[in-house]
Amino acid sequence: MKGERLLTDLVDELLARPLPWPIVQAGDPVLRNPALPYAGELADGTLAALIEGMKVTMHEAPGVGLAAPQIGLPVRLAVVEDRAQERPGVPASTLEARGIAPLPFRVLVNPRYTPLGEERAAFFEGCLSVHGWQAVVTRPLRVRLETEDETGSSLEEELAGWPARIVQHETDHLGGTLYLDRAELRSLSTHAAVAERWAQPTPENAAKELGFELP
Repeated sequence: MKGERLLTDLVDELLARPLPWPIVQAGDPVLRNPALPYAGELADGTLAALIEGMKVTMHEAPGVGLAAPQIGLPVRLAVVEDRAQERPGVPASTLEARGIAPLPFRVLVNPRYTPLGEERAAFFEGCLSVHGWQAVVTRPLRVRLETEDETGSSLEEELAGWPARIVQHETDHLGGTLYLDRAELRSLSTHAAVAERWAQPTPENAAKELGFELP
């Protein structure tokens, strides 16, 4: 990205396309190059339209987070939302074991996170940019998120469980990191395999059968 004009051009081109926008898949360099900080290059109305489009695209996918590189924009911007109560068929025991809780919609501008404590959690994780696959990823259980919102206000928050995992996953995207870079590759499974074999609250059975260790 070569400055304000290019970002503006990229966003204008994207906004001219119908929703939901295509999601970039692994193999595209935009997912592997660190995104540039957002420095207010977009007009308020343009930024609002971009955020709304990202929200629609995330919901339609469906997903719980979407980073700007996933729609071809090399800028440090992401949206997240987990309407955890809208997961029909997911047992309460699974929601509890994985620390799944509602994460209200929010915009992350130039986010960064810091692990809190030594506790780690390992669960199957997927990505809209690695369509059809999941793998077990070990991540810090709790993090401190520091970010700006769409108004430029600075925010700091401590998150735990699945909301912390979502924030880590999307922030990693902005640094050119995919979840596969942190995954136990022996756990790599299709969505169908996870649903049929590894739908237990934790990946202990998968670790035993596929031959990998959990923290």
